[in-house]
Amino acid sequence: MSRRIQIYDTTLRDGAQGEGISFSSADKIRIAERLDVFGIDYIEGGWPGSNPKDMDFFTEAATRKFKHAKVAAFGSTRRANTKCKDDPQIDMLVKANTPVVTLVGKTWSLHVTEVLRTTPEENLAMIGDSVRYFKDHGKEVVYDAEHFFDGYRDDPRYALATLKAAQDSGVDVVVLCDTNGGTMPGEVARVMADVVKQMKCAVGIHTHNDSGVGVANALAAIDAGAVQVQGTINGYGERTGNCNLTSVIPCLVLKMGYDCISKDNVRKLRDLSMFVDDLANVRHDIRQPFVGATAFAHKGGIHVNAIEKVARSYEHIDPETVGNHRRVLVSELSGRSNILMKAHELGMDLSKDTPEVRDILRQLKQLEHAGYEYEAADASFHILVQKLLKQHKPFFKPITYRVTTDGLWRGEGSPSSSSSSSDENRIEAVVKIEIDGQSIHEVADGDGPVNALDNALRKALKPSYPAIAQVRLVDYKVRILDSGSGTAAKTRVIIESTDGQDTWGTVGVHDNIIEASWEALVDSVEYKLFKDEKRK
Repeated sequence: MSRRIQIYDTTLRDGAQGEGISFSSADKIRIAERLDVFGIDYIEGGWPGSNPKDMDFFTEAATRKFKHAKVAAFGSTRRANTKCKDDPQIDMLVKANTPVVTLVGKTWSLHVTEVLRTTPEENLAMIGDSVRYFKDHGKEVVYDAEHFFDGYRDDPRYALATLKAAQDSGVDVVVLCDTNGGTMPGEVARVMADVVKQMKCAVGIHTHNDSGVGVANALAAIDAGAVQVQGTINGYGERTGNCNLTSVIPCLVLKMGYDCISKDNVRKLRDLSMFVDDLANVRHDIRQPFVGATAFAHKGGIHVNAIEKVARSYEHIDPETVGNHRRVLVSELSGRSNILMKAHELGMDLSKDTPEVRDILRQLKQLEHAGYEYEAADASFHILVQKLLKQHKPFFKPITYRVTTDGLWRGEGSPSSSSSSSDENRIEAVVKIEIDGQSIHEVADGDGPVNALDNALRKALKPSYPAIAQVRLVDYKVRILDSGSGTAAKTRVIIESTDGQDTWGTVGVHDNIIEASWEALVDSVEYKLFKDEKRK
């Protein structure tokens, strides 16, 4: 049986140090509980001596019952020439009242002499005293050896001495940190093997992704004998981020056969990844390995034809094992297999013998040549196929629309200013549609022309289709297709909409950006109405 690998999550501390990442105390509790359910072994909650928010987290965490994970408080070794009991930062770690304390200390003599401005001997005493102090308080102690690989490269004897100072004081795990993220996998494996050979205590790995090999370094270290891996969900962290646990975990479990997270829980990996992104208010990276939306997306006709016959011919794992799913993209590169598999994915009844398939493929390629793109616009593709199959049921008929702006020039500089009122730059949309032969005419304001059009269209539809009130736009993308044409350039607009249950994309193309937006808006509400009718 393979050795057990401990998963140590530092999303709430190291991950929160990433640019644009911020969690409230409540967010941190929710993430910690989700990590616990997922099967993470250690959850590092923050540095209680650095800010009140982290201390609030530890106070609240002490009232919660974690089924599997141990919560760790993070801090540094004692100050130079100071007793542990007299160090305020050490005292805050005690008050965090966690079962685990993680201490970071200096390994590289450059940091000892130039940053801490102390002697190598005093640094060893700082490490040993701090570990012993928390062991005497009944804590499990993890020692993070900061800049270990740089220190080992510079002075291997002293770097190892810092680890042994922690070991001799009763530490539970020493963790080799590639803090600058500049070490390569081969060196990590070689150094880890040397350290494991010389240490009696457990050894872990903590890597950063500055060279793009954070995950590779972690896996190399584990193969060389590490028994704990530290990282963050989605790879959040300072600079370019930390070792990404959403990549490390499936590699360990599905590829390398290590015992850490159960395979049943790995099936919830994508949900966990998206949950943390949502709380961080970060748009999910569609290109993330394993959990990204494109991780199992197929576009080329040859590829799609192959996976239709043997899925593993172009997929390294079954997407469902990490909670993801296969997606077939349709574009100018599509073949007949793309159309059939995409239609099946969308719940449409097409087969190789359906005579319209060739027409759909030809029309699709013509539209893609004209600037349409259906990879992110499944709903528009669905409507296109329905129309070509003569199965489309129009829920309403767009007649006309008009958008007007009442602007006020303020002289030199800009036509607007922060002190202007909304009435001075009013955007108004007028929409006329027909439902069951009855003409409906509505007017609405908006923050911009597309918002005004959206408001007016929904206002016109609501009396007949109340469920339209559930729909909201979550993203709006504009792409200029032929920039050499200047202001007459053709524009592609992709709109992403949601009703709280599903999310769908629609596309419009025109040399008038408002017309392109209108086309995508109409498809969006049409698709919502189609979905609701299908559920009845």
